[in-house]
Amino acid sequence: MSDLLPCEKELLLRVARGDEHAFSELFNIHHQLLGTHIYRITDSVEMAEEVVQDVFLKIWMNRETLSSVQNFKAYLFVVSKNHALNCLRRLAKERIRQKTMEDNALALASEDNSGQDNYYSLLDEAIDHLPPQQQKVYLLSRHGRLKYDEIAHQMGLSRETVKKYLQGATHSITSFVQSNIDISAIIILAATLFLKKI
Repeated sequence: MSDLLPCEKELLLRVARGDEHAFSELFNIHHQLLGTHIYRITDSVEMAEEVVQDVFLKIWMNRETLSSVQNFKAYLFVVSKNHALNCLRRLAKERIRQKTMEDNALALASEDNSGQDNYYSLLDEAIDHLPPQQQKVYLLSRHGRLKYDEIAHQMGLSRETVKKYLQGATHSITSFVQSNIDISAIIILAATLFLKKI
């Protein structure tokens, strides 16, 4: 036995046949009450509006089945409740995924900082190993931001000598860092990055 009023049964049959005007009527009759019902479940105006739109879109897409619906209000509430719960589950998963991404980013930033600290300490050590003149030229160039001519004038050297000292210092520092950098730390970091992508 149908719980539908004759006029509502006729409305559903019209929608089932693809009558867009009847569908608009159906939407206007039920959307506000449905929105209130969904808001109680989700506690979100935006989500309630989204669920109402999705549910009515689903009803329209499957409108042929409306001819067999005996209690449209109950049908509407069951469909919308299930959709709302799915949306809430999806939102919860998204928040967990976002939190995991943020935690991973923080962990990687921490690992990167420790790697940078290691690199800079090696750099300092490499500079300490340079011969005095090379060391002074390198520091004036890289840290003092002085040009070849300025360094040459300050140290009483020719411009070519300054250039040669700087090239030698750069080569020595690069070789020192490459030969002393902790390869195991790089392997561990690479493995960690790979595992986080799985």
